[in-house]
Amino acid sequence: MRNSRPHIVVIGAGFGGLHCVRRLKRAPVDVTVVDRGTSHLFQPLLYQCATGLLSEGAISSPVRHLLRRQRNTDVVLGEATAVDAGTQTVTIARIDGTTFTLRYDHLVVATGMRTSYHGNDEIASHATGMKTLDDALAIRRKIIAAFEMAESASDADEQRSWLTFAVAGGGPTGVELAGQIRELATLALEREFRTVDPERARVLLLHGGDRVLPDFDSRLSADAQRTLDRLGVETHLGVHVTAVEADYVETTTKSTHEVTRYPARTTLWTTGVEAVPFARALATALGEEQDRGGRIPVQPDLSVAGHDNVWVVGDMSSLDDLPGVAEVAMQGGRHVGAVIAGLVAGQGDRTPFDYRDLGSAAYIARRNAVVQAGRLRLSGYVGWLAWGAIHIAFLAGVRNRMGTVLTWSASLLTDSRRERAITYGDPETARQPYLRPGADDQAG
Repeated sequence: MRNSRPHIVVIGAGFGGLHCVRRLKRAPVDVTVVDRGTSHLFQPLLYQCATGLLSEGAISSPVRHLLRRQRNTDVVLGEATAVDAGTQTVTIARIDGTTFTLRYDHLVVATGMRTSYHGNDEIASHATGMKTLDDALAIRRKIIAAFEMAESASDADEQRSWLTFAVAGGGPTGVELAGQIRELATLALEREFRTVDPERARVLLLHGGDRVLPDFDSRLSADAQRTLDRLGVETHLGVHVTAVEADYVETTTKSTHEVTRYPARTTLWTTGVEAVPFARALATALGEEQDRGGRIPVQPDLSVAGHDNVWVVGDMSSLDDLPGVAEVAMQGGRHVGAVIAGLVAGQGDRTPFDYRDLGSAAYIARRNAVVQAGRLRLSGYVGWLAWGAIHIAFLAGVRNRMGTVLTWSASLLTDSRRERAITYGDPETARQPYLRPGADDQAG
């Protein structure tokens, strides 16, 4: 590392961090990327990995491979734990438990968010979230194991319990996950079991709002609901999940406070996010107060007030109620990279971040998706084609794009899902695979 050049430390190799680093490729700086994992994850397709349609390799790319041609960049495997704004250093914990510090001239934090259980920590033990690759693999393990357990269950009530899947949250992730579980049961698993009919699998979509996909146009929301109904997903609106145990999920209606208990062995959580633990350490070090979700307030250029060399990008930043979507992180990362490159070049231009909303998309079922961008509204088959083009375009790596297209094509032609292998880490997990909680989500 050449000490005469400004040193940029980027915490997190997600959308925001990666796009910031790429923008600095030709800048006269040295960049260090820190991430607790070795791969960049394409989160919008996590649910397809969780339901056996795509492999984990199809939605993740090694960070070192993606940055192999960027000669001014190093990659460090570790987790950011503390910041000292006075000495401009960040403490990194290695996977072996040892720590070291990195000095920075500019610090870019793009760690993303993790699943929030809204203070109900007991729910986390039995309701897996979906923010990381570990979460997706844990969900796949629970879903496949549930069908296997139902096959060997001798009691009819126990079979029904194993074949009931509850999904909390009616946003894009919840809708996509619920639809994919039904498609897995009705198409991919057809004729594979002898004592149970996978098509009898009951999928409950539990949502507190008055319609699914509340951030979409009401017409698209209605289209999505009709597709879910056709698939056989049972949508319950206006309810909160108030309790989850190993063999049931409990809801309470918002209007009448009526409590309903559903025997269900698999509950999946897609509602709510909160800041990762490092956000608190950063806020304390910078003298900032986090908002309700743990986000850190930033100035229009995405720097932190009073610390013009510290930047927060993506979900963890709080500015003008920007949505927590991948496109915000991508654009924010590119913006910060451009501003830093300009400052290093002596231009001193701190242009405010101007987010361009390129739209939203949600996959409902095969050949059926919804897309909205500005005044454009697409649904059904046309929406599905647009959804596919968007996701292929943003996947990292040519190999991942080609492999995903081939996998999708094979699935459409054969109704199969080959990515259904499940493994267990230790004997206790092997005995109770369906109880394994998801991993904590912290990119940095």
